[in-house]
Amino acid sequence: MKRVLRDVALGALGCVATVGAGTGALLAASTDAYAQENQTATPQAQASGVAIRRVQVEGNQRIEPATIASYLQVGPGDTFDPERIDMSIKTLFATGLFSDVQIEQRGSDLVVSVIENPVINRVIFEGMRTLDEEDLEDEVQARPRSVFTPARAQGDVQRIIEVYRRAGRFAAQVTPQVRELDQNRVDLIFEVDEGPVTGVRDINFIGNDEFSDRRLRDAIVTTESSWWNFFSSNDNYDPDRLEYDREQLRQFYNNRGYADFRVVSAVAELTPDQRDFYITFTVEEGVRYEFGEINIQTELNRLPEILLRAVNPIRSGTVFRGEQIEDAIDAMTYVAGSVGYANVQITPVVERDRENRKVNITFEVDEGPRTFIERIDIVGNTRTVDRVIRREMQVAEGDAFNRVLLDRSRQQIRGLGFFTDVKVEDADGSQPDRSVVTVTVEEQSTGELAFSAGYSSQESFLFDVSVTERNLRGRGQFLRLRASSSSQRQQLDLRFTEPRFMGREIAAGFDIYSLRTDYRDQSSFENQSTGIGLRTGFRIGERTNLGLTYSLIQDDTQIADSFVDHDANILTPDINQCDPANPNRPLLCDQEGTFLTSVVGFQVNWDRRNSPVNATRGFNLDVSQDIAGLGGEVNYLRTEIEGGVYYGLPLRLPRHVPRQRRHH
Repeated sequence: MKRVLRDVALGALGCVATVGAGTGALLAASTDAYAQENQTATPQAQASGVAIRRVQVEGNQRIEPATIASYLQVGPGDTFDPERIDMSIKTLFATGLFSDVQIEQRGSDLVVSVIENPVINRVIFEGMRTLDEEDLEDEVQARPRSVFTPARAQGDVQRIIEVYRRAGRFAAQVTPQVRELDQNRVDLIFEVDEGPVTGVRDINFIGNDEFSDRRLRDAIVTTESSWWNFFSSNDNYDPDRLEYDREQLRQFYNNRGYADFRVVSAVAELTPDQRDFYITFTVEEGVRYEFGEINIQTELNRLPEILLRAVNPIRSGTVFRGEQIEDAIDAMTYVAGSVGYANVQITPVVERDRENRKVNITFEVDEGPRTFIERIDIVGNTRTVDRVIRREMQVAEGDAFNRVLLDRSRQQIRGLGFFTDVKVEDADGSQPDRSVVTVTVEEQSTGELAFSAGYSSQESFLFDVSVTERNLRGRGQFLRLRASSSSQRQQLDLRFTEPRFMGREIAAGFDIYSLRTDYRDQSSFENQSTGIGLRTGFRIGERTNLGLTYSLIQDDTQIADSFVDHDANILTPDINQCDPANPNRPLLCDQEGTFLTSVVGFQVNWDRRNSPVNATRGFNLDVSQDIAGLGGEVNYLRTEIEGGVYYGLPLRLPRHVPRQRRHH
């Protein structure tokens, strides 16, 4: 009987799972097997009233008998109760460790016979062409050294199919196979037939009068399939993306005055050849609204209505745009935070006047409950030490919760350049007036090792090597060592910066370099320049920084005695070109000798960008000035101004749609 049950359970894996296929056959086989076993075990345990002397376990290989006995509802000293024995069988099956369980009475002994489910030795994927094994390994639950059950394997089949469905392959088929090994081990093999990509043949809209189908297609993420679109997967049908498109259409109309717009339905129909989908959106546009009365209700002393109106971007009589309501709330929240109301709550009350086609909005401003930061947790920094991140935070533990400062902290952490992504989230603390802030970072590589080689007709062979680390030892320090060489130029420089010198908000660093240039064949001179520089910088305003520098440079220039006669293309006899008696004395002779240059400088940086990483608006301005002459033998004044203005271009780029997205 045990062998029959094992064959039935494993044989159920021979089915081919496709999109929409369930695990009914597999579960039915397991249920029938369990029912047959239960019918066998129950009559053998009818001798109630007899006390159990001991419990014997048979058939186990990996699992200890004591572990199996712990799942039983009866034990030594108990009577042979059929109901409790039946419950024991169900409990053992529910563990997922066994493919067969029998409980029988042998005299006064209770004998438990089990067949253990095999252990997975390897999980193998075959037949994949477009996806990597890592993509599927992250989805399936089967793991080496875990217990194999047909139900779990069938569940993994559905997960694999879901991965291919999201990739636009609705015809994908997955067949699970089991290869039995010794010591009750198996190799679990998923044979994958990916099938063709299921594209989008046509996107249609019904009910749109104000905007054409072509304009609405540009507003959604899903695109129609085309042979030239190689780099985007948005032309593959994805139900999650379709739900996202519904929201995109709502925002499109909502930001153009159509406050009553709604998507009645979004239907995807498979073509007869099962290779593409027809997608049809049925919409109701409604009428176009304008902003009506804009009122602000506030009783906060330091936050008068006139101040909030000044920053509110909404103006009466303009076309209604839903996103402007969020912009207004953000602007007023920021102002409230700047005057000390960290937890202000702004609630917009929207009233639609359908007769006059106006949207009247009342912003109710309330101070809200006062909340303090109980704890700040840093997550994801495997290399960067906590203090490098914490020192960029604009709030500390014990401070009042301030979302504006938290957002500014996120921007400063991103500005370090050590992380690909930074998230700042808050959650309830141990008490109602406490909040826990979690900063989640995703680190990126900060070290660079660069080699380069080339050939120039002027400098012959060129070689360059540099080592750069922007986050030395995870402490935020910057270090760069560079060496380059050619027939005319040899350079070696070292640069180091400590962003928090002596634990203070002061950056300090030094530069050391040596540069030798040889232009004797071209201009009859060579120069050796050696210098050292000291730098410091600190913040003098919220968005303004001041840097101070000092450099000491020694230049040694030598003029060759012999020079090239360009007319005859021959070398003249060695002469002292810089002899004052020489009528052809070159002006370069004024630079011959050893000179010491002492340079003091400053740099002011004014940064008004909205993001230090991906700026889309604002500007950045640098003004620097160097003065040479405070010591040394060289005098000059150098002034430089550099800046940039940032403005986001309205370009439509390929977008990635998350699997799940909350809509408000």
